[in-house]
Amino acid sequence: MISIELIIFAVSAFLLLAITLWKRKSPARLREIPALSQLYRMMGLSVEDGTRLHISLGSGGLLDMRGGSALAGLAMLRHIAERTSVSDNPPVASAGDPTLGLLSQDTLQAGYKAAGAEDLYAPTTGRVTGLSPFGYAAGAMHISQNENVSVNIMIGHFGPEVALLAGASERESVAIVGASDSLAGQAVLFANTQDALIGEELFLAGAYLGAGASHLASLTVQDILRWLVILALLGGAVMKILETI
Repeated sequence: MISIELIIFAVSAFLLLAITLWKRKSPARLREIPALSQLYRMMGLSVEDGTRLHISLGSGGLLDMRGGSALAGLAMLRHIAERTSVSDNPPVASAGDPTLGLLSQDTLQAGYKAAGAEDLYAPTTGRVTGLSPFGYAAGAMHISQNENVSVNIMIGHFGPEVALLAGASERESVAIVGASDSLAGQAVLFANTQDALIGEELFLAGAYLGAGASHLASLTVQDILRWLVILALLGGAVMKILETI
């Protein structure tokens, strides 16, 4: 018997493929998200000012439930690296997982290559700063405090330890853009950032930074699945009411 999870996966994959092909032929219309609009402006300002962007990828691994947030962070890193690779102080990425750290180096190199500046890539810009959540945060704090960072972009799996990063950024007057797949991390970021990314907005950054038709299609698929869940909940509530009549 086919499971409901397999059906949902198949429907989602079909919708993603179909909408990706459609998005390539039609212009994208995205709703305004203040945090991502601010990030786009700050990327340009960092290149003009000669300051550095710090992309914090969190301490999530790729082989568990936190893998989605890690991949979202890598997708953002790829496009930030491509857009800011010619800066006097190129972006630096930090991670709290060895595999994620290696992938951050590979992602940075891919961004430099896409920008035609592969010779400027330095492997030391992708770092593992600790192997536990608080160890990672303690190591990443050093980057914001000592490497001429103007923006700290925190995209990935963060728990309460993100308060250390946010506090260090505030003390150095470093702007913060952040999103986490953890409720505890979201709560801390909401309290410490002017425009927080909440919930599934963690996965929207690639589309807003011009990552391509597949990222735009994923937004539409998310909206379709969200409405299907809403309709299912409403339908279940109506059926329950009818049973009691």
